[in-house]
Amino acid sequence: MRDSYLFGLMLRSRNGIIQKVQTLPEEIRNVVPEGFNNSIHWQLGHLLTVTNHIVFQFAGKESVIPDHYKAFFGPSTKPADWTEEAPAWDTLIEELTRQCKLIEDTFGGKLQEPLTVKENFAKAETVGEILVMNISHESSHSGIINAMIKVLV
Repeated sequence: MRDSYLFGLMLRSRNGIIQKVQTLPEEIRNVVPEGFNNSIHWQLGHLLTVTNHIVFQFAGKESVIPDHYKAFFGPSTKPADWTEEAPAWDTLIEELTRQCKLIEDTFGGKLQEPLTVKENFAKAETVGEILVMNISHESSHSGIINAMIKVLV
């Protein structure tokens, strides 16, 4: 698979999400709509956190986000369980924007490199395969964000 194709797809997916949410009114960003477990704010933090974990850490790289993000945005977390203030919306938007370039800078030309974490839920073996999994995960959450926006706006 070509680097330009995969990184372009990743960037289009991420930019689409950011464009959808960056102008949302502040008063709805942290609302958990009926029928959902999380807010749009949580969705953004979750995408950042999970991408960091499965892309960087499965490839044996250092985490590029603060460790405490997992407590707020990791799998099975939800805003109802937060006991401290979560990372700010604007901070998450900035980090989400930078993350795609960092991924391309780190893994460009290395899509066929094996992952360090061989046993993983995705059964991915290479950097390219885990990036495809991550794009799929992001697309799923993009749909959830779309549904949440329809309910909230």
